[in-house]
Amino acid sequence: MNIEDTDTLLYRIAFAGYRNICIETASRFESAGVSPSDFFGKTAQTLASSTKIKSDFFDDIRRKDAITRAREELSFITSSGVTPLYHTDAGFPQRLRECSDGPAMLYALGDTSAMNRRHSVAIVGTRHATAYGADFTRRLVAELAEAIDDLTIISGLAYGIDICAHRAALDAGVPTGAILAHGLNTIYPAEHRNDARQLVRDGGFLATEYTSRDAIHRGNFLARNRLIAALADVTVVVESDIKGGAMATARMASAYNREVMALPGRVNDTYSRGCNELLANNTASVIRDADDLIGLLGWERRPVQGEQQTLCLETPPEYIPVIDMLRQRPDATVNDLCVALAMPYSRLSALLFRMEIDDYIVSVPGGRYALPAKSR
Repeated sequence: MNIEDTDTLLYRIAFAGYRNICIETASRFESAGVSPSDFFGKTAQTLASSTKIKSDFFDDIRRKDAITRAREELSFITSSGVTPLYHTDAGFPQRLRECSDGPAMLYALGDTSAMNRRHSVAIVGTRHATAYGADFTRRLVAELAEAIDDLTIISGLAYGIDICAHRAALDAGVPTGAILAHGLNTIYPAEHRNDARQLVRDGGFLATEYTSRDAIHRGNFLARNRLIAALADVTVVVESDIKGGAMATARMASAYNREVMALPGRVNDTYSRGCNELLANNTASVIRDADDLIGLLGWERRPVQGEQQTLCLETPPEYIPVIDMLRQRPDATVNDLCVALAMPYSRLSALLFRMEIDDYIVSVPGGRYALPAKSR
């Protein structure tokens, strides 16, 4: 990077971070003939005259502080391999550019071209995912990966449905992008550091509007959710209570005139109440599988090169009694299984572990196991 490029980037970082300037505000300045370098190089009176904004906005001390912060951030970007994307750059996400409240600058690690893939799906939901929600998320991503080319899965790297969506994409070989509520100098939650590394290695990305100097606070997460909605063609809410981040993301996606879909659930299930609400007030369309999403978006499926015979693997004989028992008694505990199958706890535990690894069962809260939705 030459000196001229470095200076341009420095001013862009400072400008984008100045009182949270968004795409719409930045565009207004540009229309008035004020570039980021002009913003810091001209006097407050000159800027006020050309932009019709009060001169207080261009406080000299505040602008000087913005440059100091930007210089420190530029050092971090250079040493950490971060890709800065200004809203006028060719690589800036086109979907985000269409949203006036989007940030003027985005910071990313990984393959930033994944932000501009032809098909983009945001999958969000509660941090307290149930087996129903987790199993649906894995199945949806696998079905989309099989049917759709040039696909990206977007989420927020949070506990629950978010991390399930990222992991399902990694398992399916689909690039996945995590939108963060903090700078790229850290990962929150820390338990998902390995997932963050893997998604970057596997062609995905981490992206944020925050610098490494920005403090993390609760408001960041709500602001982050608008980027998740903006970067996707459709937002899928898998599980949510009436209030929560996923519901906010759905409302933002709707405000951006993007499609919203929700997984229906039982009316008395806490983490289906939000989804059912979105469906009841027509904010969201029903999603039961990938076919619903593909049909709603009108996406073209990947051409099938002839019919391949499906390889049917026989269920191991020792799994069958457990499967039959769970079909008869979905609420059965491990102790119930021990009694009904006349099997010692140590042997049953080992068997259940193998069955879970082989995707014949899923663990659920309360020390219980359930059959995946496709097996019920």
